[in-house]
Amino acid sequence: METALDFEEFASTRARRLFQVAYLMCGDWHQAQDLVQTTLAKMFSIWGRLRRGEDEPGLDAYARKVLLRYYLSQRRLKRSGEVVTAELPDSADLPGGSELRLTLTAALHRLPPRNRAVIVLRYLEDRSIEEVAELLDVSQGAVKSLNSRSLAKLREILGNDRELLFHP
Repeated sequence: METALDFEEFASTRARRLFQVAYLMCGDWHQAQDLVQTTLAKMFSIWGRLRRGEDEPGLDAYARKVLLRYYLSQRRLKRSGEVVTAELPDSADLPGGSELRLTLTAALHRLPPRNRAVIVLRYLEDRSIEEVAELLDVSQGAVKSLNSRSLAKLREILGNDRELLFHP
C-alpha cells in the first residue's frame, strides 16, 4: 500500500500549484479543477512505473507536461464550443493586489492557448526556454518566438494598465 500513500502525498502537495497553473492557462475555475484531476488520475494509473523511474523534480515536470498536453488537446477539441464570460472567480491565489490579478488574468485570457501556456510556464513557473520547449514539444526557437509575440501582445492589451505591473 506504500505506492498509494506515496501518490497521496505527491498529489496533496502538488495539487494547489497545478491548479494555479491550470487556472491561468484556461481561465475557468471548474475546468482548472478538471485538468488537475485528470492529470493526477493519469499519473495514478501509472504511478508504480513513474515512481521507479523518476525523482521528485522529474515527477513534477511530468505532472506539468500531462497537464499542459491535456489542456492543449481539450482546447483543440472544444475550440468551436467556447463561451466567453466576464466573470472571474473570487480568488486566484496569486501574490499581489486583486486589481493587478484581475488585470493580468484578463490580459492573459486574450492570448491564444499556446501563447498563454508559454507565458505561464516562463514567468509563473519560472521555467527556462529549454524546459518550456520540452513541455510543449517544440523547438527552443519556437518558444522564443511565442514568448516574444506574447509579451508584445500583452503590452498592447495592457496599454496604460502596464503601470500596475510596476506600481502596485
